[in-house]
Amino acid sequence: MLNLVLYSDQTAGEGLEIDARLLRLLKEKRGGNRIGYIPSGPDPERYFLDPLIAYYARTGLAVPVCYDLDVAHDPAETAALFACDAIHLSGGHTGEFLARLRRSGMLGPLSDWARKGGILIGVSAGSILMTPDIATDALFLDARPEDVTDGAALDLLPFEYFPHLDGAASYHADLVRYSRHTPRPILACTDSDGLVVSDGRSECFGEPLWITGGVSGKADAAVITALLPP
Repeated sequence: MLNLVLYSDQTAGEGLEIDARLLRLLKEKRGGNRIGYIPSGPDPERYFLDPLIAYYARTGLAVPVCYDLDVAHDPAETAALFACDAIHLSGGHTGEFLARLRRSGMLGPLSDWARKGGILIGVSAGSILMTPDIATDALFLDARPEDVTDGAALDLLPFEYFPHLDGAASYHADLVRYSRHTPRPILACTDSDGLVVSDGRSECFGEPLWITGGVSGKADAAVITALLPP
């Protein structure tokens, strides 16, 4: 079964509660503390990597693997990534992240690993990538999700995802409009909201919104759970 942890902003508000749930999930499912890290883009000066290592270290978690998608990896390096107790997909430019996953040939293996029960952690762009399509990311680029035609992603969840709902006043209305175009519901999160999926159940953190068919309301974990794949 799927074990997915979706953050909007890992360091904001309810993120601490999601951290605690992640720790329990690691203990229950893996018994280890190793987080493999896949960044959305190059980070030669470790501007994002070092703070991430420090963030996880405060709860006893380690980041022994940083898997740069722009670098060729031998089979042993790829095996080391998938041997980690969880894999963290970073924030960043979602479209470029998806393109890198495709070019590196990692989109399929990552999806397969998650479907077999691997713990996958997403932050912002990383969370969007867990869904069928990254169309919602168009709003961050002042574009229309309706116009995205090549956004197929990991397809682990049966709904779309939008982080940083509190980042602009227009986002909510834009998502309601888009929800009339897409057949999939949209889970929209402020920076202090998130979602954990495990054992066929979903748990909402904060007050994420569920937007579908032009109607917006508070997300119900039971409704989300009913949509999850077996």
